[in-house]
Amino acid sequence: MRLVDSNLADESGFHLPFGRDVVITGYGAISCCGNDGDTFFSGLFDHPPKSVPRIVEDFDPLNYFDPKEARRIDRFAQFAVAAAHEALSRAGISPDLLEDGSVNLPPNMDPERAGVVIATGIGGLATLESQIIVNENKGPRRVSPFLVPMMMPNAAAAAVSMRFGWQGPCETATTACAAGTQAIGNAARLVASGRCDIVLAGGSESSLTPTAIAAFGNMTALSTSGVSKPFDRSRDGFIMAEGAGVLVLESRQSAMARGATILALIKGASSGADAHHITAPAPGGRGAIACMSRAISDAGLTVSDIGQINAHGTSTPLNDLAEAQAIAKLFGKNAPPVTSIKGVTGHALGAAGALEAVACVLSIRNKLIPPTMGLENVDEEISIDIVLDKNRIWEPKAILSNSFGFGGHNGCLVIAPDDM
Repeated sequence: MRLVDSNLADESGFHLPFGRDVVITGYGAISCCGNDGDTFFSGLFDHPPKSVPRIVEDFDPLNYFDPKEARRIDRFAQFAVAAAHEALSRAGISPDLLEDGSVNLPPNMDPERAGVVIATGIGGLATLESQIIVNENKGPRRVSPFLVPMMMPNAAAAAVSMRFGWQGPCETATTACAAGTQAIGNAARLVASGRCDIVLAGGSESSLTPTAIAAFGNMTALSTSGVSKPFDRSRDGFIMAEGAGVLVLESRQSAMARGATILALIKGASSGADAHHITAPAPGGRGAIACMSRAISDAGLTVSDIGQINAHGTSTPLNDLAEAQAIAKLFGKNAPPVTSIKGVTGHALGAAGALEAVACVLSIRNKLIPPTMGLENVDEEISIDIVLDKNRIWEPKAILSNSFGFGGHNGCLVIAPDDM
């Protein structure tokens, strides 16, 4: 992770980087293929769930909230708290407050230097939609006074901050389908800059409402076949999904001081805009190329250092082709293997990039690249090396994780083993 100070430049005009190593010490996931990180990753190698849309099964909010609390927090924020709870536990930090209500952080860790950055694409749409019906059928006096704090996009970040007592920056990225990736990139910069020692970062989404499904369907974004098949010649749209992914990011100094296990690194990140169209990608994938290139440069790497690409790969005709063409243009004939996990997970919108970041960490840890499920016949116009088999073994190198959202929002992360 390279931060740029515009006042520092060498004689050739290149900016000199500064900053601290950003390490990943914990992960958590809530998804249609598993309600914890390890089960989620194993599910990426199995047949996709049959549910359309991709619903998170067997999630019980009472595992994290008392009944009164659960009624006052939207499902997307519940997911965020659950994924953060797991991430903290895996990082060796107790997610529970002390008996006196104070924050249970490691010794000498300042809660004001512990941040939260949780993304969402839509926020508490389920609560909003249900309360509109209440207003229409029962009148305005019956609308819940908790509607606004339940529907607001920052509700998940606020819930995580309050649950764990982290008092540093508490922020929300809402950049459509790029939000989860951009949230992690923004959080990494808080650590690299020295503002925070530790940050809970990721994304959460639960917007599988009748109106949302109808809207995406009417704009012809959803699959009519009910199958998510990224990069397939017969792909016909994405399958909506819900879920959450959260990482624990901290400085290397912080992790070493408390004896934490370093799982991987955030080496670089980038964001940008196509400035072209509200839904369609820029011609030739120019925005994607620029974002991928900047992320690799931010990591201090070259394209030859990238050993895997976790593609946005939504299964829509235009976007899959544009992303594949962008990868081919940037990497040339030596492009690394490419995978999309959305054949299994569906598209969790603002949570998608966060779930994919968790998958990247576990791909490094397990030395396995998840396959692109649902893909049977690669589009003839696509020439990149897409992982088709169910179990591709690899020697971990840096992974480029892509997210491209409506509005032309682009986000890329470079996640790497600790020895890079």
